[in-house]
Amino acid sequence: MKLSPSMPMNTRATRPFVCTETQVRIELSLKSLHPFHRVLSLDRRTKHMKGIMVPYSSTHGRFAMAGSLVLFFLLMELASVGLAHNGELRVRYYSRTCPSVEDVVRNTVAKAVARDPGAPAALLRLHFHDCFVRGCDASVLLDSTPGNPAEKDSPTNNPSLKGFDVIDEAKSTLESQCPQVVSCADIVAFAARESVRIAGGFYYPVPAGRRDGLVSKESEVNQNLPMAFFNVKQLEDNFARKGFSLEDMVMLSGAHTIGDSHCSAFSNRLYNFKNMTNASDPFMDQTYVSDLKSKCPASGSGQNPIVSLDPVTPRTLDNQYYVNVKSHRGLLSSDQALMDRADTARMVLANINSGSMWLQKFADAMVRMGKIEVLTGSQGQIRKSCRVVN
Repeated sequence: MKLSPSMPMNTRATRPFVCTETQVRIELSLKSLHPFHRVLSLDRRTKHMKGIMVPYSSTHGRFAMAGSLVLFFLLMELASVGLAHNGELRVRYYSRTCPSVEDVVRNTVAKAVARDPGAPAALLRLHFHDCFVRGCDASVLLDSTPGNPAEKDSPTNNPSLKGFDVIDEAKSTLESQCPQVVSCADIVAFAARESVRIAGGFYYPVPAGRRDGLVSKESEVNQNLPMAFFNVKQLEDNFARKGFSLEDMVMLSGAHTIGDSHCSAFSNRLYNFKNMTNASDPFMDQTYVSDLKSKCPASGSGQNPIVSLDPVTPRTLDNQYYVNVKSHRGLLSSDQALMDRADTARMVLANINSGSMWLQKFADAMVRMGKIEVLTGSQGQIRKSCRVVN
């Protein structure tokens, strides 16, 4: 449910108060309390908003004062909506123990983007690859040890998965300010949010309180991550195992509006499609095929260049990805597959028609992704270094 100043509340717009978990945005003013001024209350049992009427006397200020106090305490109540819904995760988790954490991550990511405009895509992918394997526990950051190759060394991740240095830099700064307080898993989640803010101009609060895992196994990567050749049914099943709906899958696929891909991930669509000599995917825009062939040599050349997932707005998190898919210019088979089924095709068209709606739903899905199989409380640990267990 969303509430805005356009609703009949006798209010005027001021700075928005954001209630994270329900994505409720409330804009209120304490000025101009009318004879019966509507304020908001949160029903903690149903999590629904309800209006109550507060009397006001223009002759005597005591009812106005009472109304203001009621409104104040109701707003304080709304502020608690970010309380734990999933383990110990909550917004502003570090407000007392390490209040600088989000500023540190924000500044670190900003510096990384100044060095490399592709950093937002890398950090979004890092968060995704972390959460889909063992949950959001920073297991993807752990280095391999003798006899135990880690997730980051899976061929799916190495050498294409980036952003480890950005997390290391943020962790080093935080360890100097708040030793062993902030988890690596939370830093990854904050960094992904900053990437959305920088590339898409959209901010969403991130619940925190994750703990870091102790195990990382290369063998688990391909068992859990969706592959570039998946069809819609395989994508749906893969995301469902992580607690996502079909719509969530379509929304999160839009992350492919930024970032790059090695030619090897889609060269089968350019050459020898379905083992037909020199045949390309007939469902792919042939002008796009010609352009990609000029950049991606046939397999066996020993070269594996990278190309943009979205050739139109490669550094902007927007809904252009869905325009590309509709135009048969989805780069990966799993991208173009969204048009193969009526239900997912309708979602693609809806996202084309409303980029702002997609971005909101994308952010909502990102928050839910950040809660996959998290470790909280006394589980796991807070690593001193994100690359090794304590």
